[in-house]
Amino acid sequence: MIDGILLFNKPILWTSHDAVDFVRRRVGQRQVGHAGTLDPLATGLLVILLGGATKRFKEFEKLDKDYEGTLTLGLATDTLDLEGRILSTDECAASAADVRKAFAGLTGEQAQAAPLYSAVRVKGRKLYDLTRSGVAVNRLLRQITVTSFEPLRIDGPDVHFVLTCSKGTYVRSLCDEVGRRLGCGAVLSSLVRRRIGGDHLKDALDEPRLGRMTPAQIREHLQRV
Repeated sequence: MIDGILLFNKPILWTSHDAVDFVRRRVGQRQVGHAGTLDPLATGLLVILLGGATKRFKEFEKLDKDYEGTLTLGLATDTLDLEGRILSTDECAASAADVRKAFAGLTGEQAQAAPLYSAVRVKGRKLYDLTRSGVAVNRLLRQITVTSFEPLRIDGPDVHFVLTCSKGTYVRSLCDEVGRRLGCGAVLSSLVRRRIGGDHLKDALDEPRLGRMTPAQIREHLQRV
């Protein structure tokens, strides 16, 4: 059995479980997991745990993370990203100073509810399944910490940003809150995870390269348990 930690650059439209299945096929073993779920529309660093490293799941889950992303102002959807049903569209008259103020107001410790379309479990069922079934749910708030949340560039309705945050932070929800504070709605339109703890995207293997490697070559790229 192969034991170790693999840094993987998850492609867009893959679920985190798709990435785990891909690695399972490449190394020929079932005991493979991941820490820190990425939505299908997000790309970037996913920590894959093999063999005995799966026991370190909670250790990696609690690490802080860096993201780069884009939110689009003037749009609201039921999923808080571009995948969902459009709820409203609006012209956003916010100035650059207004945008910076909205971002700055979302730093620090805060309580956050998971989006209605998310994989968090409520009474044993995934929240998105309950939402699609029309079941009303009281979503529990959980404490998160946003260390920094800064707009880098504004291109029309698109605001490019960087974010450092704690585990359990829903970036979609932060973007939605920016839109609420500006009075025009906002959705997450792209997201790349750059860092988890001390691990960085620049050191991760992508799908084409990993697909060409033998199990022995993959073993050479693993961090040891």
